[in-house]
Amino acid sequence: MVVDCHTHVFPPQVVEAREEYLRADPTFGELYGNPRARLATAPDLLASMERAAVDISFMLGFAWRDQEMCRRHNDYLLEWAARSGGRLVAFCTVNPVGPGAEEEAERCARAGARGLGELRPESQGWDLLGPAGERLASLARRLGLALLFHVSEPVGHRYAGKEGLALATFYRFAEANPDLSIVGAHLGGGLPFYAHMPEVREVCRRLYFDTAAVPLLYSPDALALVDDDRLLFGSDFPLLGQERALASLPDRALAERWSRNALALLGCRDG
Repeated sequence: MVVDCHTHVFPPQVVEAREEYLRADPTFGELYGNPRARLATAPDLLASMERAAVDISFMLGFAWRDQEMCRRHNDYLLEWAARSGGRLVAFCTVNPVGPGAEEEAERCARAGARGLGELRPESQGWDLLGPAGERLASLARRLGLALLFHVSEPVGHRYAGKEGLALATFYRFAEANPDLSIVGAHLGGGLPFYAHMPEVREVCRRLYFDTAAVPLLYSPDALALVDDDRLLFGSDFPLLGQERALASLPDRALAERWSRNALALLGCRDG
């Protein structure tokens, strides 16, 4: 079994009215202002899964600043997760400083969402280490939701969407919430590379790190620096196609092995 823990799909109306949404949300404008930046729908993802022989994909929400935009996107993810027969898993989003955030998270959890993500606190205008972060942690704890964060590498080349959550902030939140299921996207902004520090290694043992867009960020040997039982395969579809992401691995069997970690994250004890 192959589980892709990091994909992005948008409702058709966002794809069709792209220019309108570019103006409405600064983060969406930054990430998708380039006309070559592809937007995909849930049927596009299912077709990709057939081609790449991917069994399950996590569909991640988008860090819209406006709560109503989060809600409409969540509706789409939840609908397709319910229609997919278990092949698509919804990770929804809320803006913790927006009106009705708690109610929206509760609604998503009741409808089958398994987590919240891809979370970008700085893009939405809230502090992960402040009261909004505390509310998020409380919600995740009470509702049994995993949290998947975009984490920014503190060094390296610039690219659209690099910012979103500073590595040090992510680390401090993870350190303060050892009981939560937390995923650091894109190898957690490089956090596992600091695991030679004993206190950092202890925190990393409680986290998961996905491989989304890793071929665009790191050399192939970077994966060897992360504990195998903390890795999740992620493609970052459609930024990186699922077939290409799988082909970039030294062995497809790695994705199959890491998929057991993904099932553990979801609370599944067997495949």
